[in-house]
Order: sequence, then structure tokens, then C-alpha cells
Amino acid sequence: MTLFLTHQACLDHLTPPGHPERPDRLRAVDEALAQDRFNALVRDQAPEGNLDQVTLCHGEHYVTELRHIAPTSGMIYIDGDTSMSPGTWEAVMRGVGGAVSATDAVMSGNHPNAFVAVRPPGHHAEASKPMGFCFFDNAAIAARHAQRKYGIARAAVVDFDVHHGNGTQDIFWADPTVMYCSTHQMPLFPGTGAKGERGEHDTIVNAPLAAEDGSAKFRSAFENLILPQLTKFSPELIVISAGFDAHYRDPLASLNLKAEDFAWVTKKLLDLADQTAGGRVVSVLEGGYDLQGLQESVAAHVTALMGG
Repeated sequence: MTLFLTHQACLDHLTPPGHPERPDRLRAVDEALAQDRFNALVRDQAPEGNLDQVTLCHGEHYVTELRHIAPTSGMIYIDGDTSMSPGTWEAVMRGVGGAVSATDAVMSGNHPNAFVAVRPPGHHAEASKPMGFCFFDNAAIAARHAQRKYGIARAAVVDFDVHHGNGTQDIFWADPTVMYCSTHQMPLFPGTGAKGERGEHDTIVNAPLAAEDGSAKFRSAFENLILPQLTKFSPELIVISAGFDAHYRDPLASLNLKAEDFAWVTKKLLDLADQTAGGRVVSVLEGGYDLQGLQESVAAHVTALMGG
């Protein structure tokens, strides 16, 4: 059955009042998955990751510096969007550990797929730079861990967060063994993700969408661009950067997707994983800032992962 990993420590990463990336996001996810229809989920705690796992994707100097500046009291600001509180470091390391543990569970065949609900998100964190609420790129680390530990030749990271995952793109830009695919609203933070950004080996697949594009254009981007490229690439593991801020209720964007769109794309990726990856899918939470929209979307996504 589907594995669900989370950890209470991810609530202890505090952000300033009014900040959209807040602990209530994780409480909303827990509440959504407390419904009876999710009783079959196998639930476990996200373990704390280690620095060797982080440095699979991030520079050692960057990691050491971030650890050094993590506060023991108060709050420090990395940039206008990104801050650290005393609970941030453990939350971030639980994110890494959760992604790695889920990958181990799926690669070893103990679970067909997994959903990792942790915060802060990760896909804006570049190899040597935190930004956009993010510190370490959990999805990228999961893909690289699968390659290093299990020897898979090709992994894919598929990102349907409404913001482009500049960090994941940065990490895998010159890597022919990992395909990064993204749908996202443009123009919008962080300003990357044009269709012409294809990486050094044509393994970056960006499908930018305009504000108000909605379900039909989102699905078309997957059907006509992303899924064909993924099929050709034939990944042995699919990691999903599962951001739900493209939902029509979300305050940070206006792509106007509905919960059923996330169910649809999840099923499409599961079908593709069945063809090329022995069904192996690891999904890691990214954005989603309206609590009701987040609950509806996570419920639809996890129902699809469970085969519903």
C-alpha cells in the first residue's frame, strides 16, 4: 500500500505572521488524510536526514554555512521570502530524511509509491542558494539517492507546482541521467522556466502556462509535451514535486486548476511509471497555500496514488 511520511517537527519551522508557508499547511494535510477512506495508508515518521544525503545535490560549503547560521532563538531572514527559526533546521532535515526514506521504501519494493508531507518545500533551493521558502531540494535529493544507492540509470522529477522549480532545474541542468519536467504559471516567481530552457542534454522540459489557462491547457501540456518526452526518456523512478498552488483558490497564483486535475495528472504519471519504472513513484509536498484548496488537492492526489 501507499506509504505516507510526515513528522511533527515540520510544524516547528516558524515563519513571520501572515506568511503563506505556515505550519497550518501541514495540519490541513493531516486533517485531509485523517478521513476513513485513507485508513489503508501505511503511516510512518519522516526520519532526520544526514549531511551526506544533502550534499548529493547541494554544495558542502553552502550546507555548512546554512547549518552555522541556523538560529537558536528569534528569527533570521535569508531574503524577503525565506527565513529561519530555531525549529527550521530539524524541519528541513526531516524533509530530506522523509524523501530519502520514501525512496528506499519504494526502490526496495516494500511500497509501490509514497507521499511525503513535509515543510518547508524544496524545489526553489539551488545547489548553493536558498530561496522562495526553500533550503534543500527534497525531490532532487530523492532522485539522486535512488541513482547512487540503487544504481538506476535514469530518474525523472515531475513538478506541477504553480511556480517553476528553478532549484531542481539548476541541479540537473547538465545531467543527462535525470529529466526535469515542469508545468508552471508564467510570468510568475521565480522568473525561470521558459520553454527554451532545455538543459545541456535536452532533459529539461518546461511547459509554461499563462494566468487563467485552467484545466484544459494544463492537461494538454502533459499530454502533448511532458508525457511523450518522459516516455521517450523511460525513467526507472518518477519523483513528483507535488505543489498544489495551481488550485483555483490559491492566493499566490491564478492557474485555476481543480482537485480533479491533480488526480488526473497523478494517474497519468502512475500509468507511465507502470510502463517504465516498475510502478515506482515518490511524491514530495511542495506548495499549496489555501488550506481548503490544499486539503482537496492532497486528498485527490493521495486517492490516486492508492489506486482510487
